[in-house]
Amino acid sequence: MKVEGNCHCGAIAYEAIVDPQKAGLCHCTDCQTLSGAPFRASVPALADDFRILRGQPKLYIKTAASGTQRAQAFCADCGTPIYAAAADNPTQFNLRLGAIVQRAQIPALKQSWCSSALAWAQDIANLPESPQR
Repeated sequence: MKVEGNCHCGAIAYEAIVDPQKAGLCHCTDCQTLSGAPFRASVPALADDFRILRGQPKLYIKTAASGTQRAQAFCADCGTPIYAAAADNPTQFNLRLGAIVQRAQIPALKQSWCSSALAWAQDIANLPESPQR
């Protein structure tokens, strides 16, 4: 599936080919902190299928407890997360679903790091709703 994405302020734009069947949620505490949310949603794109059209993301290199380094790419102007990838010679980019225009067509089909999941965020169906605001 071809997707287009951009940051909130429009400084960064990209396009990619993704497999929607590989979209997922990560509940690890790093993803919670880096996204500012209870979990982070992403879909992978192979390096050959991902192209930045405008701008250049700023990179933050996160080192996991295992010592593995991952580049966290975001817009330096508005802070929108764009992707995560290997710090050196990435072969795949985990695109953040929130920045993809077609995000409504790419439901998460798996979850990882569920031992870190926030219990209250697992079922929000009964929370009061507001169409706007």
